Amino acid sequence: MFLNVFRNRKRADIDMEAYGADAARMVAVAQAMPGFVSYQHYHAADGEAVSISEWASVEAARDWARHPEHLAVQAKGRAEYYESYSSYCCADPRVSHFDRSRG
Repeated sequence: MFLNVFRNRKRADIDMEAYGADAARMVAVAQAMPGFVSYQHYHAADGEAVSISEWASVEAARDWARHPEHLAVQAKGRAEYYESYSSYCCADPRVSHFDRSRG
């Protein structure tokens, strides 16, 4: 398993329609990649956004990181969308679960 947590703050002058289209396209491309497991996106009240993607392996995550369309949108993000961002990557994280319905 490989996790990527992407924290970001968008620029004040962002074109939200263009950003939304690019974000939707990237989710669709990622979901079609071998080794894709899951994706979630959250917004905080203070404007920070967090995306969490899970991959079956480090190699699958690296393939996504090197995807040509993804690389192009990353460059566009730095130029047009993001004020700041941080990416946290973790291979083989320690995972624990709780599910009340499973006793």
